[in-house]
Amino acid sequence: MTKTAEQQTARAAAVPSIPAPPPAGDRRRRRLADQARAYAFLLGGLVCFALFSWYPAIRAIVIAFQKYTPGSPPEWVGTANFTRVWHDPEFTAAWRNTLTFTLLALLLGFAIPFVLALVLNELRHWKAFFRVVVYLPVMIPPVVSALLWKWFYDPGAGLANETLRFLHLPTSNWSNGTDTALISLVVVATWANMGGTVLIYLAALQSIPGELYEAAELDGANLLQRIRHVTVPQTRFVILMLMLLQIIATMQVFTEPFVITGGGPENATVTVLYLIYKYAFLYNDFGGACALSVMLLVLLGAFSAVYLRLTRSGEEDA
Repeated sequence: MTKTAEQQTARAAAVPSIPAPPPAGDRRRRRLADQARAYAFLLGGLVCFALFSWYPAIRAIVIAFQKYTPGSPPEWVGTANFTRVWHDPEFTAAWRNTLTFTLLALLLGFAIPFVLALVLNELRHWKAFFRVVVYLPVMIPPVVSALLWKWFYDPGAGLANETLRFLHLPTSNWSNGTDTALISLVVVATWANMGGTVLIYLAALQSIPGELYEAAELDGANLLQRIRHVTVPQTRFVILMLMLLQIIATMQVFTEPFVITGGGPENATVTVLYLIYKYAFLYNDFGGACALSVMLLVLLGAFSAVYLRLTRSGEEDA
């Protein structure tokens, strides 16, 4: 054998052999095994949702039409629970306070995160530090956050009034005053929940192509004009979705009035969810609590459907 032939033989031996593809039956069994594992993971999630979300919701709808007391057999009463809840004097106050809280939360809690995201997006230094500072309230347990604000609002030795006294300014009753209690809770909710919203806005802002801002600057647009004609249109979908989620969340406010004010003073901070709590755990009236829950569910569901319909129609027209 010549030297060239020996080299070719050695080169051929060094090339790894390509394994033969597995038989069609093995590929089919492997694919079925992968699908079985995927459906098993999916089934676990479905079981959790069924046990802890769907079943309680369906059960609450059933109890809304029953006279239900734990330990006693339920009794069907039709719409009597809805009628009784509707004529409760606290019913009107709870819905009025909830809607007012939602409106104030939109005015404060919807604009402030967007402005903060714009400021953080323009920073050149200490970006990570300020993002952590903004997000820090979200990492504090809600009850702990509410207790801190309860001490802050204390009309006697609270930090808010102590600061006003130091500045020789008039003090306030804050969460203890009928006129200021609700707006005080709005401030607490805005501070505690805006961190996640700011980060979502910041991610949306960073996805906007820089060429759009450069073109706007070449056209002579100032800062406000760039925000109006570039930033807002490019983040329109995120803004609309976060507005819907915020309205749904603020309509279910509970922690702040429960921990800070207890629904007072004079029912000034009684919300729908707090009234549901009172029916269930103070009045032992689970039928009334579920009836009020169904009312809230129907209202939020109808509002979400109309909102999504209107926003979808606006996008199609645009």
